[in-house]
This record gives sequence, C-alpha cells and structure tokens, in this order.
Amino acid sequence: MSNYPNLFEPLDLGFTQIKNRVLMGSMHTMLEDIPEGHERLAAFYAERARGQVGLIVTGGVAPNKAGLALPVGHPLDNEGEVWKHKVVTDAVHAEDGKICMQILHTGRYGYSEHNVSASDTKAPISPFAARGLTGEEVEQTIKDYVKCAELAQLANYDGVEIMGSEGYLINQFIVTKINRRDDEWGGAYENRIKFPLEIVRRTREAVGPNFIIIYRLSMLDLVEGGSTWEEVVHLAKEIEKAGATIINTGIGWHEARVPTIGTIVPRGGFAWVTKRMMGEVSIPLIATNRINTPEVAEQVLVEGCSDIISMARPFLSDPQFVTKALAGKPEEINTCIACNQACLDHTFTLQVSSCIVNPRACHETMLANPPAAPAAAPKKVAVVGAGPAGMAAASVAAERGHDVTLFEASGRLGGQFNMATVIPGKEEYQQTIRYYGVMLKKHKVNVRLNTRATVEGLTGFDEVVIATGVTPRKLDFPGIDHPKVLDYADVLAAKKTVGKSVAIIGAGGIGFDVAEYLSHDFDHPSVSLNVEDYMKEWGVDMAYARGGSLAESPQPMASPREVYLLKRSKGKHGKNLGKTTGWIHRSSLAMKKVNMLAQCTYDKVDDAGLHITVAGETRVLNVDNIVVCVGQVPFNILGEKLTAAGVKVHVIGGALNAKELDAKRAIKEAWEAAVSI
Repeated sequence: MSNYPNLFEPLDLGFTQIKNRVLMGSMHTMLEDIPEGHERLAAFYAERARGQVGLIVTGGVAPNKAGLALPVGHPLDNEGEVWKHKVVTDAVHAEDGKICMQILHTGRYGYSEHNVSASDTKAPISPFAARGLTGEEVEQTIKDYVKCAELAQLANYDGVEIMGSEGYLINQFIVTKINRRDDEWGGAYENRIKFPLEIVRRTREAVGPNFIIIYRLSMLDLVEGGSTWEEVVHLAKEIEKAGATIINTGIGWHEARVPTIGTIVPRGGFAWVTKRMMGEVSIPLIATNRINTPEVAEQVLVEGCSDIISMARPFLSDPQFVTKALAGKPEEINTCIACNQACLDHTFTLQVSSCIVNPRACHETMLANPPAAPAAAPKKVAVVGAGPAGMAAASVAAERGHDVTLFEASGRLGGQFNMATVIPGKEEYQQTIRYYGVMLKKHKVNVRLNTRATVEGLTGFDEVVIATGVTPRKLDFPGIDHPKVLDYADVLAAKKTVGKSVAIIGAGGIGFDVAEYLSHDFDHPSVSLNVEDYMKEWGVDMAYARGGSLAESPQPMASPREVYLLKRSKGKHGKNLGKTTGWIHRSSLAMKKVNMLAQCTYDKVDDAGLHITVAGETRVLNVDNIVVCVGQVPFNILGEKLTAAGVKVHVIGGALNAKELDAKRAIKEAWEAAVSI
C-alpha cells in the first residue's frame, strides 16, 4: 500500500481520468522562445510524463502579440504554429501523460511598448506603460483567447489553463486598483469579472464538453485594492457555472510585497487559502506554492485543503519525483530548495531555465539520463572535498560504474551548504546534503570523512576530481587581527560568539546571509518553519478582513542586535543578488532595521570599534564585533602537485573559480567532470 494514498488516488473528471493528484504547474522555461526549442521542450515534458506526473501544465502561451511577455516569441494565434505544439503533445502522450497548455496574456506586465491593460497604467515591474483596451479590443481579446484554446485543441493538448491570477491581464480587469473603466467592462464587480467569465464561457462553447479547462483564480492578491474574500468566492462560483473543469489557486501579484514562492516561505504555506474555498464550489481545487515533498503534498490533501497538488519547480529538481514516491523511496528525491537561481532568475534574465541541483533540467537532449552511458572502462576515481560539487561528482561518477572514493577533511558532508542551512529562510539547503548523502550510499561511494587527502595518497588513482571549494578572502588594514574581527566562517560554521552590536564588511550574498542570521532571535524558530509566524511577519491577514488579504502592516520579530551592513561601492545594497529573490533579502533586512551604509572606506579596528570613512565623513562604529564577508578565494593545494605527479586532474567549483559562491556552476561542473571520466 502506498505511503501517500491520497496523493496517488486517481481523479475522475467524468470525460477523462487523471492517474493521480499530482499536477506539474506552469513554468516558462525560455525553451518556448528559442530556435528548435520545442524539440527540447518535448524532451523536457516527456521525461516528467514518464515520471508519472498526473497532469502537466505548460508555460504561458500568449493568445495574441499584445499578450507576449517579451517582444520575442510567438503567440498561438494561427494554424502555422500548431505543429510546434504537436511535437510536445505527441511526446507527452507517447509516455501516457496528459498535458494542458496555459493561455497567458501578460497585460501591463509585458516588456513591450505595445502593452495593454484594462485601463491606462504602468506596472512597477515593467519599464513600459500600458494603454487601456478599447471596447472593441476587449471583445477581440476574448475572441483571441477562444481561438488560442481551439488551436491548442487542434494541437492535441488535453486542455488549457486560463491564467487569471498573479496580476496578469485578467487579474487587471478584476480589481479597481487597475480597472478604472466606465463601460460594461468596468465599475461594479459584476462588470469587472465579465471579462474572465466571457473567456471561460465562450471557450467552453468552442471546445466542447470533453476538454479540460483549468481556471487559475487569484485567491490572494496580496496588493492594496485587491479582491475581497467574498468577491473571490463569487468569482469562483461563476467560473464554475461558465464551464471550468478545475480551479487552480493563484497566490499574489508579481508586484506584491509578500514573498510567495522563495525558500523563505514555509512548506505548504498558502494551502490555507485553498482550504477556505473548499466546499464553495463542486469542481476540484488545486493547492500550490512551496509544496516540495510527497509528505507535505499528502498532508495538504489529508487536511482537506484541496483535491489536487500543484508542484512546478520540484519537477525541475527531480523528474522522477512521483515514481520515487510510489516506490517508497522518498529519500531518493532530489528536493527543490526554492532558491530560484537557475529557474526563475534565468527566465527573467532571458536565459534557458535549469535547476541548481539538477543541471539536466531543460537540457535533457544535452545531458543524457542516466548522466551518461555506463563507463566503458571503469576507473579508480578520487574526489577531494564533500561539498555539493564533490558529492555530485562522486555520486554521478559512481553511478556510471567507476570505483569512487570521496575524501573530506571535516567530519561531515555538505561543505559551504552547511553554513547556508543555518541562515533563517534557507533551511531547505539541508535537503541537498541529504539527497547526495543518499546517492553516495546507493552508488557505493567509499566516503572517508575526517581524512585530509595528500598527493601521496592520491597517486594510486586513475583520475582525481578536486572539489575543495573556497576559503574566506582576507582584508588588510590596521587592526584586522583585533579580537573583535571575525569572518563569515567563524560565525556560521564555528559558531563563535557575536556581541549585541556588529558591523558586517561586504554586502554581497554572504554579507546579506550573515546579516539575516545575526538579526534573528534564535529563541524563536525561523518564520520559514511556521505558517502563522510567517504571515504575521510579512503582513498577511489570514482572516482576510481586507481586500487582497493584506494586514495593515507587517509585524516582524525584532532583531536582537544592532547590525550595520557596509559596502565600498555606491548605490543600493544587494543590487547583484538574485533577480527574483534579491528584493526579499532587502525587504527582510529592512524590516529588521539593519543599517545599510555605502561608499565606505575601512580605516582601522581598535577597542573603540570600526573606524570608517563614509562619503568623505569619518565615523566610528562602536560595535562589539566586525564580520568580514568580502568573498572567497579558491582552496586548491593539490591540483598542480598531482598534475606534476602525472595524475589526471579535474578542478571544479570554487576550487577552480571563487568569483561569487555559485553552487549552480559548481554542481554543473561536477556533472560535466563525472561524465567525462
């Protein structure tokens, strides 16, 4: 009997059946927009269908040119585009899978001078203003949605998802925040929801009864002027009447001040919203956002929060998520850590998506599965360093049939990720260490902890992978050796005591992490581990007393320290952090009242504290400690000596290049090295 009976129960939709309650949620991968991308997209979705996902939803496809997210790409608005989509549907159906195409009109969120919306407006996340559609254009846009659905049906999709949430065009019509029209499409709520209702109603008429229509309903706008709960329920009921098969949950507009999918969000943190809707409609409901393990998914169903579970990024990190859970091997799932580094950050910078812990994602036609054919001539391979790169290299090489020994000088696996796991909001990074630990055992890697590798001890191996990572970069100015001065490893790894006031030198990713760590009161659990605490900290009203479900203000826990975050350069702090997560880190530290100083020169440290010059003005920060977070340097003392001894060496990750601490690059290089052996 399955450990997840609710998750793997089939869902009967009347005219068709979904094999389980797992939906792979919509993700735009950029494969949709590049030459020959549909061939790669077909391989991407086919692998997930082979992994027994119940239903797949594609990335958003525009119904017309005005709806494109970017001035590149192609809307599905003519039969000439259908063949590309058939490549995808044929591949999925060949694996006995089902797939729906999402229809997405970005409205004012588009990156184009041709943006349109319900009214003249400009989104804070787009440099381009949008003009309001005329009444005739509204009618034509509805027809474009319907034609897009008909073409999707012609392309053999099993259905469509009509994107009505996240602040895109349909959402823009629904709320008075954007819709200031005085015609039949504006004013009273009944008029403002006429746009989505006509789209769903006319689409159902056009595609007939035996075609899945999912409507993605914004159940939680999280913006001022958002819909009230009563309005959301009313729309859900009307959407059901209009002919939707399933309602999916949309959480938050892209411009909302509340993080909704980052790793800081508690697991299943927004399932409570869908639960409120259960019983209001009779069609199935989908819960979504930060559901990343079969245990969490099962619990959401057991608690009656929804009928279906949507997981998107977890199928980037592991396409075999379902089959592993079905086989009773959840520990072998490569868990999504919601870092956004290689998925959303790539999409929003016009790069093909991937996954920090699974470089094969969206590159299935380039990196084979298994990672490569079994080694023709198994070799004796040593890997030095058991951080993410070393663990990945060792497990992949062993999976190919090599005899692998992994050397680690410390007493545990994980390397730099062990420091990440102690940062409030980054607890998920422990899952990557867990996963690779399981893979090392599964593929019989000889793991030697507390063992410092030597040139003499490695000369007996055929090939050696150096994955020894990095060490903190040092600064040199008067007083840098003062007892007050620590580096980030002293704080996060060695857990050295830090006083009640602290200055952090360096405002890159590590500086932000250390500031988050030191501004957290560890007498209380991280808000990332408790839904109620998280909603309170970020200002979400779970009673839904106001439109958009926003509280009047966030109520963050106070910092136990006075923290200064210093940098040499001009401009705002954190401008080089992740495209989709940097704002979260900046907002979190602002709520903790971290003092951010730019244009700093570090003059000296003495008993009085840190002496600095800020924009030409000298200051003394009377702090208990100074923590240096100015990057890393490679830690590689073996590579050249081994090469000189005639050993074939592969240097990867931070040991090769310490510019920014980048596990995405390190793990990818690990795979490439392991495949080349």
